[in-house]
Amino acid sequence: MGLWLELFAVVLPVYICAGLGFVWVRSGRSFPTREITELIMLVGAPCLAFSKLVSLQVSVEAMAQMFGAVFAALGTFLALSLLVLRVFGLPIRPYLGPLMFGNAGNMGLPVCYLAFGEAGLALAVCFYAANASVMFSGGVVIASGRLSWRELARTPLILAVVLAIAVVATGVRVPDWLQNTTDLLGDFTIPLMQIALGVSLAGLRPRGLGRSLGLGAFRIVMGLAVGLALAELMSLEGLVRSVVIVECAMPAAVFNYLIAQRYEQRPEEVASVVMVSTLLAFGTLPLILALAM
Repeated sequence: MGLWLELFAVVLPVYICAGLGFVWVRSGRSFPTREITELIMLVGAPCLAFSKLVSLQVSVEAMAQMFGAVFAALGTFLALSLLVLRVFGLPIRPYLGPLMFGNAGNMGLPVCYLAFGEAGLALAVCFYAANASVMFSGGVVIASGRLSWRELARTPLILAVVLAIAVVATGVRVPDWLQNTTDLLGDFTIPLMQIALGVSLAGLRPRGLGRSLGLGAFRIVMGLAVGLALAELMSLEGLVRSVVIVECAMPAAVFNYLIAQRYEQRPEEVASVVMVSTLLAFGTLPLILALAM
């Protein structure tokens, strides 16, 4: 009973924050999604990544474990997703991204923070940064067929993580004013991410729900299975193990819909996969956390 009460305390805030965004938009109020998303991506997430990685002194070894787990997970997701899409004769470009790239940010970071505290959040930031780096590059390549290395190199989140790794590796002391500033700006990121997720779900227009249900369920089951397998194969322990399992099991990222919309890759059908997998994740979150904890 105690475990379920603990899980309920973790899950309920996630539901409430996402529900707030959903109800806010559905009640007719405006929400500047584009501006808020840019604020998160350009300011909030980079500051959160830098402040947590530096202040909590995540070891270079732990960072390497997280980055290795991300790349191993994405490689496995790629192989399994391609196999399933080919077996069922589904197009690759619209559906590969939603199956590969989970919502490690809007949903993964709040869940890891509430479940595992500040230390868990710092590790989740490592996972999110590596996942986002591949998604911003590989996801665009899948949908558009081209990649801009210059744009990727100038991504604030990636730059913030590289800078944090350099600080941790060299032992340089971060000035108090910089630490306090990044702490303050990073603090708004998690609640805004979760509210923005609810707003995004309210605005999605699903299509082909039967197919989306199958793909959404596959995304959750595949993610959880791969996370558990990697934890064993890589001999992950403690918070690293827990965070990898949770982050791998997250639903399709909302960013997949934005990519599909930009490059005209069946955005309504991608939106449906994102929505269905997110709803399934809400329902399976207690089980995911129970296995991870």
